[in-house]
Amino acid sequence: MASTVHNHDISMSPKLPSAEAEAFLSAHPEISGVELLVPDSSGIIRGKRLAREGLLKLYEEGVRLPGSIFALDCTGADVEEAGLQWEDGDADRICWPVAGTLKPVPWHKRPLGQVLLAMSEEDGRPFFADPRQVLSRVLDRYKADGLTPVVAVELEFYLIDRELTPEGRPRPPVSPMTGLRERAMQTYGMARLSEFDEFFANVETAAAAQGIPADAAVSEAAPGQYEINLKHVPDALAAADHGVLLKRLIKGVAADVGFDATFMAKPFADQAGNGLHIHFSLLDQDGRNVFDDGTGQGSERLRHGIGGLAESMGESMAILAPNANSYRRFQTGSYAPTAAAWAYNNRTTALRIPSGNGMARRIEHRVAGADANIYLVVAAVLAGAHYGLAQRIDPGPPITGNAYEQVDSTLPTTWHDALRAFDEAEVLPDYLGAEFCRVYSTCRWAERRNFHSVVSNLEYEWYLRTV
Repeated sequence: MASTVHNHDISMSPKLPSAEAEAFLSAHPEISGVELLVPDSSGIIRGKRLAREGLLKLYEEGVRLPGSIFALDCTGADVEEAGLQWEDGDADRICWPVAGTLKPVPWHKRPLGQVLLAMSEEDGRPFFADPRQVLSRVLDRYKADGLTPVVAVELEFYLIDRELTPEGRPRPPVSPMTGLRERAMQTYGMARLSEFDEFFANVETAAAAQGIPADAAVSEAAPGQYEINLKHVPDALAAADHGVLLKRLIKGVAADVGFDATFMAKPFADQAGNGLHIHFSLLDQDGRNVFDDGTGQGSERLRHGIGGLAESMGESMAILAPNANSYRRFQTGSYAPTAAAWAYNNRTTALRIPSGNGMARRIEHRVAGADANIYLVVAAVLAGAHYGLAQRIDPGPPITGNAYEQVDSTLPTTWHDALRAFDEAEVLPDYLGAEFCRVYSTCRWAERRNFHSVVSNLEYEWYLRTV
């Protein structure tokens, strides 16, 4: 499927030509409205629905939304102490359509379109708290150095039954082909893909309609768990857009065929978690992959990028694992790394150099959960790599064999420790913006406090009559 390359220099010209909207309306006379999509700091889609008649005005004048939508917890509650609500009167900012993202929504019952928005100040400056604009800020550093990141996203998810258990817990889906509930682990099992063929066929059709370059689909390591990969594109903003829109697409298609899809990091305590893997390489101004030097080990710049990623990984954990459930993934031997180790062709490490030479030489970052905000994950990953390149950081020797048996857990694997590391960060504030980091941290700390204020059912079961 063809990929759309997006212009990320929004600060220079946020307004798009209305010809894009006119062409869309002409090609889709059946469309009755358009959904305006703004992913918040948790990766949750916010926005509004616009009547067909308002689309041209959107492209000509933008749409105003409160900046405080980037200071919410995952329940949608305002985090007042973040300073984006009462301090400025809950002021609106202006949002503009992202070029190339105005597409039909095939899974809706009535014909609708959708378009991503990016938030700016009235004078066109990117709004500091918009995660998409945060990624754009990081990319400006690469642009200044004459480098272009080539990025691809891999997403793991579970298909689950729409009806929960009597205890309110998820359960694997019933196969439309056999009528039996999924029970067994069939990693890379082709039969499992065939049993849910309607879902995967509809995903493929919808992805083609929306210009999302979906590639391989595989059966993963647990009943009902799958992974869909996206193709590499020489535009990190576009790659992140693809990931955000693919998550929305998978949920929509799943509901349309009678399932739910979840990207929760660890929906089942005894099964594999859902990861978000980022693959990237770097091209110079002549289109050469700077990670490749013709050898089997890759270039010195590859090692420097790894060094920066390893050094900044601890302070990035609050972005890679943003909520309470995120930290249940990080268990020894679970393919969720607990140390900033690296290796060639080895999935027990946080940073993996996949096999292949030449233009295929790249880094795979394997730490983030599928529940994370994709823009922020890509921003944190590219920030770490750029820092390593700039400081020429040596990552040390690669791991050979099982990293879990050779390297102690060094990453913060509790929510509290990750937030503390984020607050003490030395690399990320320079790249993501100190004010963004403050708002993000404030929101996550508030969410953590609210989470821990609730007395769980397990506490009643264990302690009510026993202590």
